[in-house]
Amino acid sequence: MNLKAQASAIIPMEKGMFKMIAYSENEDDAAPHFAIVSEKFDAFSPVVVRIHSECFTGDLFHSKRCDCGEQLNQALEVIAELGGIVIYLRQEGRGIGIINKLKAYNLQDDGLDTVDANTHLGFEPDERTYEIAVQILKDLGIKKINLLTNNPQKISAFDKSDIEIVERLSIEITPGSENRKYLETKKTVMGHLLKLS
Repeated sequence: MNLKAQASAIIPMEKGMFKMIAYSENEDDAAPHFAIVSEKFDAFSPVVVRIHSECFTGDLFHSKRCDCGEQLNQALEVIAELGGIVIYLRQEGRGIGIINKLKAYNLQDDGLDTVDANTHLGFEPDERTYEIAVQILKDLGIKKINLLTNNPQKISAFDKSDIEIVERLSIEITPGSENRKYLETKKTVMGHLLKLS
């Protein structure tokens, strides 16, 4: 994929001042990926990085069915304080898209867990990939990162890259009644590194 930075601008946010860089194959792409870079960013030391996949319901509307929006807010706080980057990937619903995610929610309401709902619709439990995140980090000149994640797939995405993970930083949201089963499935079935206290 011939991914490149198409445009950038300084964006003042609630959590701090960030530079938003849009990445895509062409400048007419209506749904590019983003690097959201803290003003304290320093490419010459290990950079705190959060790879976040788009979650329309959680990120924008603060849905309590998942922990995505809360994770994004927490990640922005951390990178604003320590310097770092959120890579925002446009792969909604673990890669199945918003329409299928809503269908999966209905199946979950009927008793399936988040993994079984996806497979019932004909998808893998997780359709996401993270090669684009690696490409963006390389474009930004980053060699070493402290990866803010609980997802082993995100860690393994760097196994064959030139970018070294110096440390994994946990990012965990306190479960609520609406998302506890979802989080328990992420831990027990998908292998996410969660305590769920």
